[in-house]
Amino acid sequence: MTTHIRSAFWIPVFDELADPRVVARLAAEAEEVGWDGFFLWDHIAWAAPVQQVGDPWISLAAAAIATESIRLGPMVTPVARRRPVKLARETASLDQLSGGRLTLGVGLGSDVYGAEFVSTGEEVDARVRAELLDETLDILTAAWSGLPVHHRGKHYVVDDITFLPMPVQEPRVPVWVAGYAGRVNPVRRAARFDGYFPIGVRHPDQLAELRETISGLRPDPSAPYDLVVPVAPGADPAGYAAAGATWRLTELDPDEMTLDHVRGVLRDGPPTTSRKEAVAG
Repeated sequence: MTTHIRSAFWIPVFDELADPRVVARLAAEAEEVGWDGFFLWDHIAWAAPVQQVGDPWISLAAAAIATESIRLGPMVTPVARRRPVKLARETASLDQLSGGRLTLGVGLGSDVYGAEFVSTGEEVDARVRAELLDETLDILTAAWSGLPVHHRGKHYVVDDITFLPMPVQEPRVPVWVAGYAGRVNPVRRAARFDGYFPIGVRHPDQLAELRETISGLRPDPSAPYDLVVPVAPGADPAGYAAAGATWRLTELDPDEMTLDHVRGVLRDGPPTTSRKEAVAG
């Protein structure tokens, strides 16, 4: 059975897109054209020829003010280089600022493209970063509840702090977990939350297999759940929708990240019926 698939404009904040004012204007245009989501890469550095790298969280705040209905979020943020209590405050504030439109994409991160971890003294062992991610997700879930947080783990301590104000969304900000397709731990982690972004999926059959695996791990397989795939601009996402994808992200080459190119793809609109067309029809 084919699933309704929503479309998100997904871009790195590199070079001409490093300016939060530019990103805010793009978000407003994406909403106007009919995109359902507007998501930003979260990086500190990237390989040449990229020179400028903006902060996605500042840009998301600007985008939240410039829009009214489009879903927003980092896709994905490498949680191991974030402090959990700071991330708890930031996510709640951004969810409030956007009126409950934040989706938090999380993952381990990688040194492959920008050497972000080794160049900044961050944790380079992926197994330790996985521990940091899991512990942070526990802290975030507790913090978003509005109840006092008592956490003493292997890596972090939060001693009787109540994180108010709470996010707008209940019971929590939706969390999509990214991980390389087929790896066991990311799949198990994703099954605990609200969505799975399998990296490296290149065929609908592969996604269908992952959907079955996720369903078998979730306490209630019938509850709403998001499966997220990147798709090239203009490509037909129908095969992925039939395989169970609920979101497609427009996949752009960071080496072609001129503002004119990005705006052209954006203005072509998502490869599904826009909200305006649906209302008009």
